Amino acid sequence: MYQPLADRIRPQTLDDVVGQPDLLGPEGILRRIVEHGQIPNMVFFGPSGVGKTTVASIIAKQAAQKLYRLNATTASISDIRSIIDELDTFLAPNGALIYLDEIQYFNKKQQQCLLEFIEDGRVTLIASTTENPYFYVYNAVLSRCTVFEFQPVEPAEMLRAVQRAFRIAAEDKTFTLADDVDKLIAESCGGDVRKALNAVELLCASIPANGTISLDDAMTVAQRSNMRYDRDGDGHYDILSAFQKSVRGSDPDAALHYLARLLEAGDMISAARRMLVMASEDVGLAYPQAAAIVKACVDSAFQLGMPEARIPLAQAVILMATAPKSNSAINGIDAALADVRHGDYGDIPAHIKDCHYTGAAKLGRGLTYQYPHTFPNHWVQQQYLPDALAGRTYYEYGENKTEQAARAYWEKIKKAL
Repeated sequence: MYQPLADRIRPQTLDDVVGQPDLLGPEGILRRIVEHGQIPNMVFFGPSGVGKTTVASIIAKQAAQKLYRLNATTASISDIRSIIDELDTFLAPNGALIYLDEIQYFNKKQQQCLLEFIEDGRVTLIASTTENPYFYVYNAVLSRCTVFEFQPVEPAEMLRAVQRAFRIAAEDKTFTLADDVDKLIAESCGGDVRKALNAVELLCASIPANGTISLDDAMTVAQRSNMRYDRDGDGHYDILSAFQKSVRGSDPDAALHYLARLLEAGDMISAARRMLVMASEDVGLAYPQAAAIVKACVDSAFQLGMPEARIPLAQAVILMATAPKSNSAINGIDAALADVRHGDYGDIPAHIKDCHYTGAAKLGRGLTYQYPHTFPNHWVQQQYLPDALAGRTYYEYGENKTEQAARAYWEKIKKAL
C-alpha cells in the first residue's frame, strides 16, 4: 500500500521534530509542559506543514492517551459525543486527546459545545488553525486553552528533514544527488516541511534507477513554492502591514521586498490601494506632490500590466520611502471626526452659511461675511468654526520643511494685522 514519504518519516519524538526551538528546544515551554505530564487544553496556531499535527500525536503518545483526530471541515459535535461514549472503557482507559484540525471551521455553537467535554478534564483538546485564533476561536474556548504559535521552519533546520527524506527514499531506489539540490529545496519551501518532503518524493519518483537529480529539476519542482499568501487571511494583512510600516519607517529595501511579495502573489490591486493611502497618510504634507506622483505611477501600472507594472510601482514605493514624512493630515481629520462623532459641534456661523437664494438675507445668512480675496494676502480675520468650537485646533504643523514654511508664511501674515 502506498504511503507518502512525509508519513514514512514523521517524527516519533520531540527530538526528531525540526524547527520550533522556542517551543520544543531543550528549554522550550511546550517541551517542559509535555515532560511534566500534565497536558493542558491547547490551540496550535501557525501555517501548514510546520509540525502541529505531528507534535499533537507525540504528545498523545507520551501522555498514554488515545488520540482521536478530527477535522472541523467534516466533523460535527456528534463525532465528539461518540468519543465521549468510549471514555471509561477499555478503548480509552486514560482519557482521550482530541486533535481538532482547522477549528476555525466550527461555528460558535459547535465551539461552545466543546466546553462541556473539556471542563471535567477527561478530554484534552488540542485544536489547530492556520488562522489567527484570536479572530476565529471564541473567547469561551480560548480562555480554557493555551495558545502556542508555530513558526515556519528555518532553512537550516529544514535541511535536516530534506536530507533525511533523501536517505529514506534511497532505500527504495538508487540515485545520485547533484550538488546543492537538498539546500535548494530547504530554502525554497517557505518553511513548510510537508511541501519540502513532497518535493523530495516527486523528484525521486521522476528519475529512473541510478539516475541523477539535477539542480534544474529541483528548481522546477520548487518554483514559487516559497509563497505563503491568502488574500482573505492573516498573511494578506501581515504583508500589507509590513509594507506600509516599511515605507513609513523610510526603509526602501524592506518596502521593495514586501511589494515584490505582493506582486509575486498576483495581488497588485492591494499593493496599489495601500500605496495610495500611504502617499497621504505617511508622506502627507511633508511632500504633497507624492499623492499625485503615486497616483500617476499606479495608473501607469494598471495600463501596462505585469511584468512592466513592477517598474512604476517600485518608483512610487522608493519615492515614498525616501521622502520626508508627516502624519499631520490623518491626525487632523481623526481629531475632527472624534469631535463630530461625540456630538461636539454647533451651528454653522450665519455669515458663512449659503446665501445664494431669495430670502437668505432675511434669515441673516452671509450678511457679515468678508471675502478674503479682496484683502491683502488674500486673508482676513473672521470665525469659521461653530461658536461651540471657536478656537479649537485640529491641524498641527509638522516639523518638516514644507509645513514649517507654510507655518512661517501664515504667522507672518496674521501677525501683521
